[in-house]
Amino acid sequence: MIHRRSLKRIPQGIGMTSQGTRDRLVRRLRDNGIKNEKILKAIATTPRHEFVDEALSSRAYEDTALPIGQSQTISQPWVVARMTEAVLECGKLDKVLEVGTGSGYQAAILAALVPKVFTVERIEELLKQARRRFHKLGLHNIYMRYADGHLGWPSQAPFDGIVITAAATEIHQELLEQLRPGGIMVAPVERHGMQRLLAIRRTEDGYEEKDLGGVIFVPMLSGLS
Repeated sequence: MIHRRSLKRIPQGIGMTSQGTRDRLVRRLRDNGIKNEKILKAIATTPRHEFVDEALSSRAYEDTALPIGQSQTISQPWVVARMTEAVLECGKLDKVLEVGTGSGYQAAILAALVPKVFTVERIEELLKQARRRFHKLGLHNIYMRYADGHLGWPSQAPFDGIVITAAATEIHQELLEQLRPGGIMVAPVERHGMQRLLAIRRTEDGYEEKDLGGVIFVPMLSGLS
């Protein structure tokens, strides 16, 4: 697989954004159960400080969510790694859909592992910022769309995997049908007043769910902003 991130020199950072700081984050993720070494390498080589405001760059490699404006957050690195790990369990991937581009960090991690990443965002300003980041980092295998995430990207379906980065009360059938048979959707879903991270595999007969544990995400909203 060709990693498009080789097209441009990745910003290395200094001090609290240095490679050593990234490596400490990776060790923490490994200690907390993330086992896929390809994902850990992607996190080690992806400059998370490029995906947050400069004022927060010194906190970029903490294992925590951070605000990115527009009442949105960049997800905790452990959650990004776990969601990525879960979607990769469906086997060889060619194309993945992300619903909720946000800062662009989750898409950047996926882009290091999957030939084609399609990402949808309903907040136009966040999409513009993410596009600039992808261009700066040479991530040319990410395709972007300004649209309501509930609708997915029907013209590009079916997808091998779908990653949803906001909590839904239910998953729309239209999104589920954009998975290929054998594909996996990873999504936070509200259940009994709590958010649960679910891995939903499409089978020949329907769908199978696996509960990956409790999470906290911003709500998934309809419409454009």
